[in-house]
Amino acid sequence: MKKERIVLGGGCFWCIEAVYKNVKGVLSAVSAYTGGARPNPTYENVCSGATGHAEVVDITYDGDVISLEDILDIFFAIHDPTTLNQQGADKGTQYRSVIYYENEEKKRVIEESIKKHQAEFDAPIVTELSPLGEVYEAEPYHQNYYRLNANQGYCQVVIAPKLQKFMTKFPDKLA
Repeated sequence: MKKERIVLGGGCFWCIEAVYKNVKGVLSAVSAYTGGARPNPTYENVCSGATGHAEVVDITYDGDVISLEDILDIFFAIHDPTTLNQQGADKGTQYRSVIYYENEEKKRVIEESIKKHQAEFDAPIVTELSPLGEVYEAEPYHQNYYRLNANQGYCQVVIAPKLQKFMTKFPDKLA
């Protein structure tokens, strides 16, 4: 097993987590916060927009089963990387499109992926690319949110369509 890590933000972390929990080769997908200055932020702190943190999903995957390129293909398909600090009705810097990387090789792969995916969008991709810093796991009630609350309104209206898009576009990547 070739254990790898990538941290992605693309709006509400519940959406990103719900998709990656269903990706073949993903070992874990944990809702978290990163990219801000305040240590140990809470959901309330991050929602204020004052901490600088983004809602992200800390993904550990088996690089022998799924590549970083495939992880990124899914990422660019399930959110809009052209809207600055917003995904749908979720607005603020905490909902920015962002990829945090651990090393220069991953940065290079991410940059190539952004260039490749730009052709799919009329507007420029505004996804932030940053070195990975401290990651803070979100509160327990945020973990596995979609699986535990699938009938809740937000889950039905926002998360379910993203999950369906993933399953339709990437049937070979389903866990």
